[in-house]
Amino acid sequence: MIKVTDIDKSFGSLQVLKSVSLEVNRGEILGIVGKSGAGKTTLLQIIGTLLTPDSGKVEIDGIDVFSLRQKQLAEFRNRHIGFIFQFHQLLPEFTAVENVMMPALIAGEEYGKARMRATSLLADLGLQDRAEHKPGELSGGEKQRVAAARAMMMKPSVILADEPSGSLDSQNKDDLHRLLLDMRDKYGQTIVIVTHDKETAKIADRVVEMKDGKVV
Repeated sequence: MIKVTDIDKSFGSLQVLKSVSLEVNRGEILGIVGKSGAGKTTLLQIIGTLLTPDSGKVEIDGIDVFSLRQKQLAEFRNRHIGFIFQFHQLLPEFTAVENVMMPALIAGEEYGKARMRATSLLADLGLQDRAEHKPGELSGGEKQRVAAARAMMMKPSVILADEPSGSLDSQNKDDLHRLLLDMRDKYGQTIVIVTHDKETAKIADRVVEMKDGKVV
């Protein structure tokens, strides 16, 4: 489903990724672990097309993503990749349901249809009573579930999660782990998780370690 080949990435004189190659199977949950500075988040952002590599190739479902033009790439990212970040990245001025709707509105979907789907997703995650609350009125666990609903809004084939449980307590962390497993089982999604957390890594089908910009 995901094939990364010989990726290099530097920021100024600092080489963060050094000829990284990696494959992720369809429907697999892959954990990427390693110390801070190992290059995990940079690799995840390149897989998610948020960063461009200096060299190498990323293929998602057979498509060489960096061969796409900028507009095509943005459309591909919107429709095929969902993101869950450590600190949610919810827009504070919008309600939970509006945050979940955002990817569909960006894609040009009709407002009423997008709102109906977003409301249904929130209900699936037990947040039907929090749909009209803004992020500042939600707990950490609720924010992360809203972020997960937003990631699922376009029914993407790939979910990329960067330290998704890093800001959660034990109970909310367990809830998030069950949610990720349920997402994979229900929607057949391929999930890549970057984490320092051993408990989060345990839910993965396979774990790879990065060190000094390489997969070791």
